[in-house]
Amino acid sequence: MTVTLHDYWRSTASYRVRIALAFAGIDWRGQGVDLLRGDQRGGGHLDLNPQGLVPVLEIDGAHLTQSLAIVEYLDETRALGLMPSDPLDRARVRAVAYAIAMEIHPVCNLRVARFAVEKSAGTLTMQGWMREFIAPGLVAVERMIDGGPTCLGGRVSLADLCLFPQIYNAQRWDVDLGGLPKIQRVIAHLSQMPQFTQTAPENVRPMTA
Repeated sequence: MTVTLHDYWRSTASYRVRIALAFAGIDWRGQGVDLLRGDQRGGGHLDLNPQGLVPVLEIDGAHLTQSLAIVEYLDETRALGLMPSDPLDRARVRAVAYAIAMEIHPVCNLRVARFAVEKSAGTLTMQGWMREFIAPGLVAVERMIDGGPTCLGGRVSLADLCLFPQIYNAQRWDVDLGGLPKIQRVIAHLSQMPQFTQTAPENVRPMTA
């Protein structure tokens, strides 16, 4: 059965899932959802995800939504080892992942940021908005991680799958990462892994984007 990922190439949520699919060794077919054009609000996509969000993963006869739920499903069904066996360690991994995916990401969602900028009557810029929330969010994450080659425990976890795309997005908006040595160490290590680099936005960008 063909595995299909409905995503937007620049979506950090979609990027998390692409990394997990790479770790699982799953070949997938991409179905682009152009967020700038409003494809996510079309009836066809809303049938797959009533929230009008990406990603949606068609796999195992189901349509899965919400990136963290998708990654945990892949972890559980493909034995990826992205979650520690110890409950306390799992809680720490989830805390870092949630700090990124549920605190930084939602307020920096394109729809939210655009709304804020448009309603600001010119007092806000997209870059200013992104920096305002990404920078302090990452400062907190810096204090939550170990300082080793990965976020926690020395092996790749759900936390790393959330951090790497968020740093990609931070760099896009020229967020200063100079005061985040632990995060920089993690990103340098993960950048050596093809699962993180080959699934990067520029490598899946549609020719028409």
